[in-house]
Amino acid sequence: MFSSLRVRNYRFFFAGQVISNTGTWMQRIAQDWLVLSITGSSTAVGVTTALQFLPMLLFGLYGGVLVDRLPKRPVLLVTQTWMGLAGLALAVLTLSGHVQVWQVYVAAFATGLATVVDNPARQSFVSEMVGPDQLQNAVSLNSANFQSARLVGPAVAGVLITGVGTGWAFLFNGLSFVAPVAGLLLMRGRELHVGRRTPRGKGQLREGLRHVAGRPELIWPIVLVGFIGTFGFNFPVWLSAYADDVFHAGAGGYSLLNTLMAVGSVAGALLAARRGTARLRLLIAAAVAFGALETVAALAPSYWLFALLMVPIGIFGMTTNVTANTSVQMATDPAMRGRVMALFMMVFMGGTPLGAPIVGWITDAYGPRIGFLFGGVVSTLSAAAIGLVLVRMGGLRLSVGWNHGHPHVRFVRPEPEAEPELSPAA
Repeated sequence: MFSSLRVRNYRFFFAGQVISNTGTWMQRIAQDWLVLSITGSSTAVGVTTALQFLPMLLFGLYGGVLVDRLPKRPVLLVTQTWMGLAGLALAVLTLSGHVQVWQVYVAAFATGLATVVDNPARQSFVSEMVGPDQLQNAVSLNSANFQSARLVGPAVAGVLITGVGTGWAFLFNGLSFVAPVAGLLLMRGRELHVGRRTPRGKGQLREGLRHVAGRPELIWPIVLVGFIGTFGFNFPVWLSAYADDVFHAGAGGYSLLNTLMAVGSVAGALLAARRGTARLRLLIAAAVAFGALETVAALAPSYWLFALLMVPIGIFGMTTNVTANTSVQMATDPAMRGRVMALFMMVFMGGTPLGAPIVGWITDAYGPRIGFLFGGVVSTLSAAAIGLVLVRMGGLRLSVGWNHGHPHVRFVRPEPEAEPELSPAA
């Protein structure tokens, strides 16, 4: 489960990301709560989320082209420093008492600009640290790392928000980027598995798109995470609305919902690291379960039932994310990895600017339950539809039977029909 941590460079990277990711989750909780407290609008929370991910939608593919051309470690030093400065600027504004909602919008957009290059660089840099043999394990541990921070970040953010204010959460996040920058500086360059960089040239963006479009094992997982990311992962909008309007649980209740989802997400990521394989059928099954559980949670009558459902939602949501990420990376030519992972992250994260305002408007107009239900239904239907497409493309058929008294359902490949023998006369 933890085999890739034997690699020295990856250990430095992993440790730095633990601290930085904790600060990132603290800022996300504080940012959503600050916007909600200033405006009282779920739509405004959705706009903040949209602005943070809008640069990925607009410029994500160009970020991937840059990442394939440039050395990954210097790029990450720049982007991590940029995001740290954005957090410190928001801390100064909030602690001085001069913060306005438009300033939060600007800080969210500035962070989003950095992630245009930071996300594909971090994704593709993993293979340079650990090599191909440990890639799948390292990708899963990265997800576990990020989600483990959700256990600590929301809890600490809830304490800081209720105790001393949101500005201190922003300050912690800004300072937390010292850790990944230090980790990058302490790495041994000679131990990196540096791949061939793509020289500057024309048509590289189209080349990456053609590489994905011609391979079903790449295009369909990316389409699926596009639907899930756009409509199924708008938790900042839903959970803040449920905590504030439905169950009246306050900032502490909001942070608990995020923490419980993180418990499930960590479990899902660690199970993926232990599993060692990334099959498309697992991806489809996890996505269907994720959407179905969101649909059930939307109708939960009590806060505690709703909160408990966050755990399995986190498990299946993270299983979907890690399985899609790993299967795409493993099926991609290393020379194309920056562009392909930029497309993956653009579709997954960049879809949020489209989905978050829509979901925020539905939540404001018809209530949090309808908004959450909408996301769950869209996620379930999209996963089921893409699963059927993959079954048809693979020439599979549904087999239903009984095994030791229990129903057994699976997809199988039909045996080819035997060709008729030709008679000697023929």
